[in-house]
Amino acid sequence: MPHYRSYDDSELHYRVLDARDGAAAPPLVCLAGGPGRDAGYLGNLGGLDGHRPLVLPDARGTGGSPPTADPREYAFPHLAEDVEALRAHLGLERFALLAHDAAAATAQAYAASHGERLSHLVLLCPGSRLQGELPEDAREIFESRINEPWWPDASVALQRLAEVSDFDELRELLLRVAPMAYGRWDEAQQTHAQAEGSQLNPVPRAGFWQGVDEPARRAILARLREVDCPVLVVTGDRDAVTGIRAGELVAESFPHAVLRPLHGVGHYPWVDEPEMLVPLVEQFLTASRG
Repeated sequence: MPHYRSYDDSELHYRVLDARDGAAAPPLVCLAGGPGRDAGYLGNLGGLDGHRPLVLPDARGTGGSPPTADPREYAFPHLAEDVEALRAHLGLERFALLAHDAAAATAQAYAASHGERLSHLVLLCPGSRLQGELPEDAREIFESRINEPWWPDASVALQRLAEVSDFDELRELLLRVAPMAYGRWDEAQQTHAQAEGSQLNPVPRAGFWQGVDEPARRAILARLREVDCPVLVVTGDRDAVTGIRAGELVAESFPHAVLRPLHGVGHYPWVDEPEMLVPLVEQFLTASRG
């Protein structure tokens, strides 16, 4: 697995999925969420590697990247500086960045500090904690699925999640609530969900939002208004994790953002409907100005 050295000399790891069929498009750097989750869950993002190389870094303390001695380095603005070190290592003057879930906060922090380095930004199913709001529509989506067979057990587990502190129990509960994160609960979705517990690291997860005070949050949001690259925000109308409204708030934070809700899609659009997601992202990357 290749590695690079970040701003503090930490050796961090990444994978490259070479473009199939020799596609010569520029690479797409893809950030995993969680927070604190191994980038392996991104897979090949439903086949995006059929169009361009995918660069998948493991954030500090996840996958092949070692933990940091200073827990403050797990906070998402510091992870954004790891992205900048990766860009320099790859020799990219400008590049396209994709981020899923919590990593959307890392990507926004990167855009705020290094926006001139971005040709395109894709945010998949982002939350809006950085925007200072936690909309209720994710709960409404969950409640709307009450007639699905998995719902009663997931509902009990979801209530328990707010109280649990033991990480082994957390992993078990996450699997029980996993169906709410997908547009449907078929074999592909069940297989994808099975890996989540082993891919999470509790320490980076706990440190992701730490040390970012209100002035710092507001400063990031203010700088996003100056980001000039095109932005695509993708949401799913069956996403009971972050919902749709959070994506709307994130899109509103940028001057050049397009919001694309996908029908029948949950929190992992490349698992539920890759035939929707891949053309959408690829068209955005090739047709938008950069």
